[in-house]
Amino acid sequence: MSTSTVGRAGLREWAGLGVLSLPTVLLGLDVTVLYLAFPSLAEDLRPSGTEALWIMDAYGFLIAGFLITMGTLGDRVGRRRLLMIGIAAFAAVSVVAAYANSAELLIAARGALGIASATLMPSTLALISNMFADPRQRSLAFGVWATSFAIGMAFGPVVGGAMLARFWWGSAFLLAVPVAVVLLMAAPVLIPSTGRRVAAGSTCSASRCH
Repeated sequence: MSTSTVGRAGLREWAGLGVLSLPTVLLGLDVTVLYLAFPSLAEDLRPSGTEALWIMDAYGFLIAGFLITMGTLGDRVGRRRLLMIGIAAFAAVSVVAAYANSAELLIAARGALGIASATLMPSTLALISNMFADPRQRSLAFGVWATSFAIGMAFGPVVGGAMLARFWWGSAFLLAVPVAVVLLMAAPVLIPSTGRRVAAGSTCSASRCH
């Protein structure tokens, strides 16, 4: 086998990247999805000025605050496992946010979404690093990841406005549910179970540590 083909990703890895792009789009989407929906939200929940700021900013604050913690946790429990736990939690909390009947509950839900998102971002990046050993392919994969996040942020207001035109302000949060279902079904098939820190005396096969 020539050295040019050693470690190059195949169809399974690229399909796995497509799966990993779904929560990445979702992460970006939730940063901006409330921009156009906020007036309707404010009319419904009547938040104070401080509560309004927390509704908009709690998500980003909690992502930033928990990124390092969740990255370390992923090393310990396994990155694919943390990804699946995180997306399941993200979907569950998104339902709570969609049907929140008070500003306080929505703030709590947005904060919980930030924590769940903090599990997704380092997990997806670490999994991409594991799946793409070839430097050029890895660079392209990271470019797809970054583009997915940017697309989510760019289309957040559009999606929020489109959902608001047909439904209520909380409906945009429910987009997380089908994404979670797809990822939870596809991840065990397309994404390798890697990333658990190896304890002393343990052994590793090519795809899993024991």
